[in-house]
Amino acid sequence: MKLKKYLYKKVESTNNVALRLIKQGNQSGIILADLQTKGKGQRKNKWISIKGNLFLSVFFEISKKISLTKIINLNLKIIKKIVFKKINTLILIKKPNDILINKKKVCGILQETIFMQNRKYLIVGIGINVSSSPKINNYPTTFLNNYTNKKLKRLELFKEIKLLYEKNLHSFGV
Repeated sequence: MKLKKYLYKKVESTNNVALRLIKQGNQSGIILADLQTKGKGQRKNKWISIKGNLFLSVFFEISKKISLTKIINLNLKIIKKIVFKKINTLILIKKPNDILINKKKVCGILQETIFMQNRKYLIVGIGINVSSSPKINNYPTTFLNNYTNKKLKRLELFKEIKLLYEKNLHSFGV
């Protein structure tokens, strides 16, 4: 299944846009924003969005029976695969939703489920530090271009993430 692209210059949160699109009757899609003003993280934490980094959300219907653990593992596996392909260095997963390079956070994933008209939808918010990283007290961060000779472009990463989700939607019981 192809995911319809929704492109925005500026949003509060790509996950909020996905929620609105589902409520409007859209079955699936992928949202890309140049900037988020109120990016969301786990447990009501904020995702600090710096222009030039990647902010996206993927949404689609999933099986009502799929476990949260399986959802988390699938999302981490998809994003880790893309990051590893780009930098080919040790990448660690810090459950439930972070990807680390050299013990520094490079990516956060926020998974939310919603029931609408007796269907279960998954919204996967993904923030990847591509060209810079925020300074957070007591939480080291990094960015992908720290580890590459050829500078990565967020639109190329977006296209690869889109393709990988399209190939793996069946794993979510779609």
